[in-house]
Amino acid sequence: MATVTERVVSIEEAPVVISRTRALLAALRRKPLGAASAALLVLIVFTAIFAEVLAPYDPLATRPEIRLAAPSWEHPFGTDDIGRDVLSRVIYGARISLWVGLLAVGIGTAAGMIIGLLCGYCEGRVDLIFQRVMDAVQAIPGLLLALAIVSVLRPNTTNAMLAIAIVIIPGNSRIVRGAVMSAKQNRYVEAAQAIGCRHPRIILSHILPNVTAPILVIASIWLGNAILIEATLSFLGVGTQPPTPSWGLMLSSTGRAFMEQAPWLAIFPGLAISLAVLGFNLFGDTLRDAWDPKLRRN
Repeated sequence: MATVTERVVSIEEAPVVISRTRALLAALRRKPLGAASAALLVLIVFTAIFAEVLAPYDPLATRPEIRLAAPSWEHPFGTDDIGRDVLSRVIYGARISLWVGLLAVGIGTAAGMIIGLLCGYCEGRVDLIFQRVMDAVQAIPGLLLALAIVSVLRPNTTNAMLAIAIVIIPGNSRIVRGAVMSAKQNRYVEAAQAIGCRHPRIILSHILPNVTAPILVIASIWLGNAILIEATLSFLGVGTQPPTPSWGLMLSSTGRAFMEQAPWLAIFPGLAISLAVLGFNLFGDTLRDAWDPKLRRN
């Protein structure tokens, strides 16, 4: 009897659709915007990794004699109020934004996945307690919650990252919880329970693979939101602190003060933020279209 049931499990787990990688590549070929967003994200990651090579100047070096210089061949993005090269600071700012975004989303996604797995699989009192806590956290607007957390702690990049991670946890946990509760209804999960598989094995082998696709989609979209929240916190003075180059800090410290006299100080950091957020959002939509069975079938 156990042998037959194990065969049922293996048959149910056999892949019936193309692999996720092939589905993603097919979606990128079908959708020019998806391919463009992927290329844009590769460019941003490349810029962040090789900032030392790509930046023409030291982002912290000051040259008061060329302060507020307009864009030119020597300084394509111009200079700020103390003569720092704006292009170099935008390039290094990509590293800060990407680093904060990846770590914040990674922490928030991991914590949300653990909570969602526990709530969706155990249900009952465990689910009730965690969901009420998540309700309380989600009752506070995300940006306001992040601002309050960083204000209570100390304004810096690390605390901004932790604040963003906390904002991400409730939404991710709910998505995972719903996916887990749906996966529990599958016959192969019931078969695994019937043959006496331990709960950790059922969760890791049969349920977790079903929640990775939606969590990766929402994580890619959250990366754009995390970059935007970090820029907002830095703009408000509670995120990345001077003289570290940060897109939001550049908008606040120089872009706002010299908007009329030197508009390039706000244009280029603002454009970098917009492109990064747009790239992650479009790529997240492409992932969803590629990995959602209903959308792919249509």
